[in-house]
Amino acid sequence: MTTIPKPAWAIGYLVVFGAGTIAGMALITTAIAMPFASFGERFVTRHAFIRWATGIASVALRLFLSYRIIVVDGLFAAVPTWTPN
Repeated sequence: MTTIPKPAWAIGYLVVFGAGTIAGMALITTAIAMPFASFGERFVTRHAFIRWATGIASVALRLFLSYRIIVVDGLFAAVPTWTPN
């Protein structure tokens, strides 16, 4: 982004990058969901369990990462305490 001299081109880059990211995530999600969708009605309870388990795992990971970034690394502190590894 810093090498793009014109703001209009930078915004265009962000729009194209965002659209590509959304499309890629949608394709990956569809590819992962297809085997579970093919289970059909006989695996309804397993399907529901998998949805709940992945949802809970996703929320837990988000909360953990948010805690690490905001509290441990001091995102909103006057001087963030981040050291590269």
